[in-house]
Amino acid sequence: MSRLTGIVLISLWLLPLAALSAGQAADLATQAAQKTQAPREVRLDSRVEAVQQATVSAQTGGQIEQLLFDVGDVVEKDALVVRLRDTEQRAQLARAEAARAEAEADLKRNRDNHRRISDLFAKQQVSTAERDQAQAALDAAEARLEQTQASLRQAQEQLDYTQVRAPYSGIVIQRHAELGEVAQPGKPLITGISLDRLRTLVAVPQTLVEQVRSRAKAEVELPDGSRVAASRITVFPIADANSNTFLVRVYLPEGVEGLFPGMFIKTIFQLGQTQWLSIPDQALAQRGEVSGVYVRDDDGRLSFRHLRIGRQLPKQRLAVLAGLEEGEQVVLEPIAAGVALKAQQGMSHGQ
Repeated sequence: MSRLTGIVLISLWLLPLAALSAGQAADLATQAAQKTQAPREVRLDSRVEAVQQATVSAQTGGQIEQLLFDVGDVVEKDALVVRLRDTEQRAQLARAEAARAEAEADLKRNRDNHRRISDLFAKQQVSTAERDQAQAALDAAEARLEQTQASLRQAQEQLDYTQVRAPYSGIVIQRHAELGEVAQPGKPLITGISLDRLRTLVAVPQTLVEQVRSRAKAEVELPDGSRVAASRITVFPIADANSNTFLVRVYLPEGVEGLFPGMFIKTIFQLGQTQWLSIPDQALAQRGEVSGVYVRDDDGRLSFRHLRIGRQLPKQRLAVLAGLEEGEQVVLEPIAAGVALKAQQGMSHGQ
């Protein structure tokens, strides 16, 4: 068989492959890369912090008998966290109760006497001075009762203070006292934070702070990649002299899970609208750590194009930062496009 005859036979054998490759490429659905309007965003590092952080202090004196929680423990609202010895407070309460009982008895006597004097005065059997004296004694007895009742409330309050309770649900982050130690009023006992209400603290460059302040729209990116919209933001009025940045507090809705004080996460500020070159996210192909798309040119030939991908856009589209031009046709079925490209490359090698 002559060389010319062999070449003809090989060419005839490759023709079906070429037709198959071209047919595969032509059958693939494509869509043009196009400009999409979406929010212009800036992503900044931020630190999570608790909105509620409080140090519970002793409000009465006494020896610490119980420390019911330690650092890292979860505490429910109104749970007993510290118990102080209450011997003195109970004695004060007993004295206050006895004083009130005595004042009540004295008031009863003065009321009876005032009623009797008033009846006699109406019959003109006692003088005006005696009636006024009975009235004054009654007023004094009522005042003494009010005073003893106030003392009783104060004594009861001091007794209640021997049982220190959590002001809100949270986690203990620091303990300032030890068992057996004598606590005086004002002594710090325990510090806790609430995980129900969190915020992020962000240093915003001064070139962006006016846009951040005027638009007041922000989102926080959670560790799983999802986003949570901020409930409100607060921009500090003074810039840091060293970094030329403004601190911004971004408040999260209550009950956000997966965040803990001290974590570093991204906070995203929306600064208006802009145009992004975009592709459908279904067109993106991943080859190891390389992202790209299959592009079909005007001649129907396929090629794989490496891209630098930006953020997720609305309507299941991805922003393209580099590697693609507007109007280029990207294949929507990456797996099928990969098969067709291999067939196309095999045909080229055969030729």
